[in-house]
Amino acid sequence: MAGSLIGGLINAGYSAASIMVSEPDETRLQTLKDDFKVRVSLDNNDTLDCEIIILSVKPQLLKTVCLQLGQQLEHSKINNSLFISIAAGVKSTDINRWLNNNQPIVRCMPNTPALLQCGATGLFANELVTDRQKQQAEKIMQAVGITIWVDNEDQLNAVTAVSGSGPAYFFLMMEAMQQAGEKLGLTADVTQQLVLQTALGAARMATESDNSPAELRQKVTSKGGTTEQAILSFQAANYQQIVLDALSAAHNRSISLAEELGSD
Repeated sequence: MAGSLIGGLINAGYSAASIMVSEPDETRLQTLKDDFKVRVSLDNNDTLDCEIIILSVKPQLLKTVCLQLGQQLEHSKINNSLFISIAAGVKSTDINRWLNNNQPIVRCMPNTPALLQCGATGLFANELVTDRQKQQAEKIMQAVGITIWVDNEDQLNAVTAVSGSGPAYFFLMMEAMQQAGEKLGLTADVTQQLVLQTALGAARMATESDNSPAELRQKVTSKGGTTEQAILSFQAANYQQIVLDALSAAHNRSISLAEELGSD
């Protein structure tokens, strides 16, 4: 995700010289330097001179990284850096505590299509984030897709359930459709091409149309036709409830992960 953000920012017009990357893996660090021509360091504390610090680490490592930065911040007289966390599930209050408090923090929940600059990111700002810093955070995340602000941090759990985990739901649907197509007599190659192009076309229709997904579905569902029979089969299996149960499970797991990752 860090590499995607760097690439997106440079494509959006940010200077590579204005970007500092800290990474403990020397091989990975050299790769980022070669690929993007950014400034690099093996020491996380070197990033504290930056106006904006993006915490792009695994959630399980975030506490360690923040505590390290917090020790340096404790001895720093002035630090007005904005911290942007893209670590899933870790609350801003815990991040702030590990950083020795009083830090402006924006929590982000991006999803994997950000790798292609077509992601969807939910954002939440704590009370110390200024309007200017919110605009900065939004502009950064817009380099890899659309951004949506939430007023309540707990809503990020719903964002996680809908869009953070969402790509996997569509992959599962595509996987199931391919398996079904093969059972109906198509070759694996033909089925895959049809499924992927159909998914792409449906997504484009939904994003580029003024009609809602429900209206689009109704428009392509002729009474007594083949599509209607498939939809009726889905509904008979209580498809909407299956989706609600799945997203609720993801939502609840996001809440429990936040409690686990934020505990001392």
